[in-house]
Amino acid sequence: MKTNRSISVEIAGLGSYLPDRILSNHDLEQMVSTSDDWITQRTGIKERHLVSDAQATSDLAIETARRALEDAAVAPEDLDAIIVATCTPDHPFPATACLVQAALGVAGAMCYDLEAACTGFLTALAQGAAIVASGMAETVLVIGADALSRFVDYTDRRSCILFGDGAGAAVLRRSRSGSEIVYAEFGADGSQPDLLLLPAGGSRFPASIETVEQKRHYVCLNGPEVFKHAVGKLGVLVSNIPEATGISLDEIKLIVPHQSNVRIIRSVCKRVGIDEDKAYMNIARVGNTTAASIPLALDEAVRKGLLERGDLLLLLAFGGGLTWGSILIRF
Repeated sequence: MKTNRSISVEIAGLGSYLPDRILSNHDLEQMVSTSDDWITQRTGIKERHLVSDAQATSDLAIETARRALEDAAVAPEDLDAIIVATCTPDHPFPATACLVQAALGVAGAMCYDLEAACTGFLTALAQGAAIVASGMAETVLVIGADALSRFVDYTDRRSCILFGDGAGAAVLRRSRSGSEIVYAEFGADGSQPDLLLLPAGGSRFPASIETVEQKRHYVCLNGPEVFKHAVGKLGVLVSNIPEATGISLDEIKLIVPHQSNVRIIRSVCKRVGIDEDKAYMNIARVGNTTAASIPLALDEAVRKGLLERGDLLLLLAFGGGLTWGSILIRF
């Protein structure tokens, strides 16, 4: 699915939140057979933030929502919709978005969760923009939040080195300053779910003594295959932009990719001929935060003054499903 019809929507405010607890590579050396050098060379990650025993995904989402609303100077009661992208909801139901709504004191706003793994925030951003553009809503809060550490096996060095917890949010409204979504493209391939999968806990394999004993409530990851698919699909997404929009890749000021692996990001930049300095990366400090990854990085980049009004910004993601997406924004 793709569109090159511009959508007159702006990001009115951003917020991000990382829990206080930090798990460094040196900490992991004491837990599993690995080393700081091994993790850094293969992923670019040095540390990641983890939820406390008392925190869940909604707690992260609520805090980042408050920060985004403050940044946008928008009162909670002015929200028409709340969309939470997450693959680690507090409960199978109700939606985490409903818990956020209650905490913010927003009466009557439409609320729902969206699950597209690491592509979740971009998918939610596209839906929120479409809702605003359609006239169904004036102001939409889009959140990416995950606490994947709750589902990581810390005896499996293939996966436990990767994931951190966090949340990021954006407030969307009809553009008042010329900002727009210039182009968006999304896709999925559900034929290989085993490449990145949380096997049990759903209706296929409900929780049981056997699923717990077999460690089927932990993330299963085929890293090499995911790497190969990610580089290929992300490369195609970027390469499609000039033909679809008439905008050259040189005109893009900043790329904020999903922070999955520094080698994936560098490989994509090399494949499409973009200077990797254009790709904003905070993966060394936060790890792979799944749906929170892009809004966390985007909030950081904006606060550092890396974007000015009118700059072209490319958001880029690949995740479990398999899912992928890109959004080109005139900021």
